[in-house]
Amino acid sequence: MKFTILFDLDGTIVNTAPDLMAAHNHVMRKYGYPEKKLKDIKSLAGRGAWIMMQRSFKDEINDEKTKKEMLNEFINFYSKNIDKESVPLVGVTNFFKWAKNNEISMAVCTNKQEKLAIDLLKKLNIYQFFDYVAGSDTFSFNKPDPRHLTDVVQIIGGDLKKTIMVGDSEVDAMTAQNANLPFVLVKNGYTEKTEKEIQHDELISDFVSFEKIIKKYL
Repeated sequence: MKFTILFDLDGTIVNTAPDLMAAHNHVMRKYGYPEKKLKDIKSLAGRGAWIMMQRSFKDEINDEKTKKEMLNEFINFYSKNIDKESVPLVGVTNFFKWAKNNEISMAVCTNKQEKLAIDLLKKLNIYQFFDYVAGSDTFSFNKPDPRHLTDVVQIIGGDLKKTIMVGDSEVDAMTAQNANLPFVLVKNGYTEKTEKEIQHDELISDFVSFEKIIKKYL
């Protein structure tokens, strides 16, 4: 294979925040807790549903049984409404087509559950571009463990020396660094950190003309 690009999902190739917020606020309304705004969800997301909900609860909810019930309610609602308002980032589909035409392999490495990630990608009609999708439950480890990236490259027959990671948060940056891969940061991601606080090799706001950056690494 010529080259491999690994992508995070939420906030990187798809703007999922509106649907995550809808699921989160559905749970909070049902259990009588305050709802969150879109900017709050973006700062909470990125490490999977359980951590997102835990960070949202903070010290308000201490009962573990209640927390698990709320998480299950979140997953149930979200899975049924996963693509109501979620849309690919600008330029994503055209870039994927370019990459496929240039024999570049692509995979998703996300802390979203694998079945949810695959379902969303299929519903947005971009699943066919990927050689592999690794979610939070695909392996016994996930980001920032570098094996979440390196094992995927091995599975698809890629070469780590010809691989780059694209993500929107410090978790993605840390994972890429741990795997010794170049990292492309997508601006305005699902993180509390600023772009200056996240180590990166390249910085983009969308995928228009992204092939110009990738060509530098080919």
